[in-house]
Order: sequence, then structure tokens, then C-alpha cells
Amino acid sequence: MSANLVILLLHLVTGARSVPPLEAIRTVLSGSGEYAFTVMDLRLPRAMTGFLVGCGLALSGTILQVITRNPLASPGVIGLNSGAAAAVVAVMILVPTFPMSRLPFIAFGGAAAAAALIYILSWKKGTSTTRMLLIGIGITAMAGSLITYWLTVGGIFRVTQASIWMAGSLYGRTWEHFWPLLPWLVILFPLLLLLARTLDIFQLADESALGLGVRLELMRGLFLLLAVAFAGSSVAMAGTIAFVGLMAPHMAHYLVGSRSHRRLPIAALLGGLLVMLADLAGRLIFSPHEIPAGLMTVLFGAPYMFYLLLRSRTL
Repeated sequence: MSANLVILLLHLVTGARSVPPLEAIRTVLSGSGEYAFTVMDLRLPRAMTGFLVGCGLALSGTILQVITRNPLASPGVIGLNSGAAAAVVAVMILVPTFPMSRLPFIAFGGAAAAAALIYILSWKKGTSTTRMLLIGIGITAMAGSLITYWLTVGGIFRVTQASIWMAGSLYGRTWEHFWPLLPWLVILFPLLLLLARTLDIFQLADESALGLGVRLELMRGLFLLLAVAFAGSSVAMAGTIAFVGLMAPHMAHYLVGSRSHRRLPIAALLGGLLVMLADLAGRLIFSPHEIPAGLMTVLFGAPYMFYLLLRSRTL
């Protein structure tokens, strides 16, 4: 938590116009002052939106890794991010006046469609986690092709906007992006915590879970729906920010273990930290030019995924 506050403060004080730390804190508390526009209208909503996006992606990744029992599962790998992105890009290209506040519902629909295909195609006398992952990779490729098609038929202005959004950029994020995303986390996160004990049972073999009286397929479908909601709403507001849903759950597992009631909150905080840190680094390293947060997370996330692959090969 303290690390998140430190990075948030760095977001507020650094940039083309430097803001003294005490003035930044005073401005946030009062909502007015010499730096009000810089802090309250430009930097704070951008950082807070990034934090919520990271939380959503991390929670989605944690759920997917538990219900598939695969450490490489994440909303990016399994196809949820791509499904959500394909739906949002289609709306951005075809319906330019579509309100921003409703984009999470569009992204949820796209991610839900991808999840439904994965679930149906992986069914063979029950779902197979291995088939779910393999089919998810295929869904990701199909959604990528669909996105490419939309980008080739759209007008240049909308295509440019969609391309920037696809890179996972938090540039220009305002309270208009923060407030529509907040309810998805505020409502669904407590529900997920209430189901934490049931989620832990998925770490056992299917036979053991059934022996404990868990309605396995029903609960797996419910948890998959929650993962879709977290990933879809996050993608809607910031584009496809890769590897956060992969890295944050592993880091939380290392810090607090596998019990979901402890792992989920820590994963959410770490996901928010990763996105805010990536956005901050993207703003400062090549200033005055900006590198989208999604590209920054790829720089760190891809080597981490290779590390996981090599480690699993030696187990």
C-alpha cells in the first residue's frame, strides 16, 4: 500500500510542470490552489485510472490461474483481453459517438463472447484446463485478425485513436474514465472475497473438489464470469496492457501464499502498482515523448513469462 502511495505521489509531482510534494498533497486534499488543474484534472485521474486497471487485470489473472491450475494463465494469454479489445475497437471505428461510460459493457460483452467460445469448445465430458488454454490462444489470434480488419476499414482519425488505445496508453485519461470503471471493482471485488474459500478448493484435483460438495462446473463458470468482468472493464478504459494479469498473481503468491482471502487483495494492489509504475516510467524515461504503459509492461512481462516457462520445464 505504501509503495502505491509513493508512486501516486510521484505521478502528481513529476512532468513538464514540477509540483512540490507538499503542494500536491494539499491540492488533493483541498481540490483547489495554484496546481489544481495540473494535479486534479490531468495527473490524478490518469494515475487512479491506471491503478484500477491494474487491480482488475491482476484479479482476473489470479482467478484464471487458480481455476485452470496453470501458472501461465492470464486474461491476455487465454483470450479475454483480445475479445474485449475486438469489441471496443469495433465500436470505436463504427460508432464514433458511443459514450465512454458504456464502453466497459461493450468490453464485457466481447470478453464474455471469447470466454463462452473457450468454455464450449473445451467441453468434453467436462472442461479441460489444458484445452481451455490452447483454445484461448486460438481465440486471441482470431480476435487479433478481427482487430486488424477493423483498423483497415476505419477512417484515419478513428484508426489513430484506436491504435493508441490498443497500445495500452493512459494518455488523456480523465475522471470520465475513472468513474465508469470504479463500480466494477467496488461491487465485484467484495463478491470475489466472499467466494474466496470456494476458489481455494479449485487448487485441489477435480475429484477432491467434487468430494467436498462443490458444484464444479457451475462455480468454474461463475469464476470465469468474474474474470471476464474484471478484464473486460479494465481493457475498456486503458486498452490491452499485457502481462499484469500474469505477474501480479505470482508476486502476491510469493509474498502471502496461495490462500485467496490474502492473495487477492495483495494481487490487486500489486497490479495497480505495476500499471502506475509502467505509466510513470513511460512518461519520464523518454520525456517529452511518452511510451504507452502497455509497451512498458511488455518489456518486463515477456522476460518474466520466459522465466516461468523455463522454471516449469525443469520441475
